[in-house]
Amino acid sequence: MRILQVILAPRLSGAEVLAKGVAIGHQRDGHDVSIASLMPEHDDFAHISAELRAHGVSCIFPDKTPGKLGRLLFLHRAIRTFRPDIIFAHATIPALYVRALPTRVPIVWVMHSGANDFANAALMRAERLLSNRAKAVIGVSQKNIDEYVKEIGLHPSMIVVPNGVDVSRFADDAGPRVPVAYKQIVQVGRYIPEKNQLQTVEAFARVARADPDARLLLCGVIENLDYHKAVVERVAQLGLNDRVTIDGPQTNVAQILRASAVFAMPSSFEAHSIGFLEALASGIPVVGNEIASFAFAGGFPGVQLLDTKDADAYGRALLHALTQPRAKRPLQGLTLQSTADRYLAIARDVLNMRVGLS
Repeated sequence: MRILQVILAPRLSGAEVLAKGVAIGHQRDGHDVSIASLMPEHDDFAHISAELRAHGVSCIFPDKTPGKLGRLLFLHRAIRTFRPDIIFAHATIPALYVRALPTRVPIVWVMHSGANDFANAALMRAERLLSNRAKAVIGVSQKNIDEYVKEIGLHPSMIVVPNGVDVSRFADDAGPRVPVAYKQIVQVGRYIPEKNQLQTVEAFARVARADPDARLLLCGVIENLDYHKAVVERVAQLGLNDRVTIDGPQTNVAQILRASAVFAMPSSFEAHSIGFLEALASGIPVVGNEIASFAFAGGFPGVQLLDTKDADAYGRALLHALTQPRAKRPLQGLTLQSTADRYLAIARDVLNMRVGLS
């Protein structure tokens, strides 16, 4: 089977990292796989595209940022060049673009967004026009499906397939546990208001007063420049510059989790966060916001879920987590292999359905 994955931009973000893992898994299973994007590759993705190519997955990325028509033409050329049997379009914008093309290749749309994209009237109208161009719609959470049905209506084929994580990266023998001279709390995620790094900074101010050995590391793609600036300024206002490191995207998340004592995840919303799954797989104590998409882990050892807007309660939870050991957690059905297998089964169903109708 020839499988094309379409993403918005080659960057260190959940949908793109998931597509990378699934692509490599399918290539290992003997299929021909390619990843195409609408936007040029970010510098922080270079090691991932190198890994993709090393596994035989071809990468079709534009060299420059195209306009709307340019995106359509680039995707059209990518499809004609690779000649896929099926296309998986990850996230709303790529799914709209690929379904706007006059291609007869079956398209499966994967909804990754933690927000309701159809609150945007233009996106809602576009989706209503193009909905029947998708042979199947995958939601990474039930929330995705529920919002689609509410805003767009029922689709003939809607499936929930949770994101999965490569648990082998977090096995005890997968890499060295880097020793550190202090207790490191880490938050990994894009700098946007919904990820709530400011909440973590406020809570850490309480932690810092109680534990002189505690440190905070923030890292992720700097997507919202104003919000990133606000985080930097608040750290300075609190006099925490020597206790808080504010960094950009990192390629060694597994190593960072090995070197850290606590993982913080105060997001206002998520669909099915890869970062949260990676933290669970690593065994690190986790403190997260009490949102629906994290609820499945509420009973796991070493996981605390609470309202992170309450800086005092959030700070107390972080302090408690610093005293907790690492834990093994059940992640059946949440591995990268299980996700890749589900995608492949859906592709076969779609192609068999197409043959049956022809």
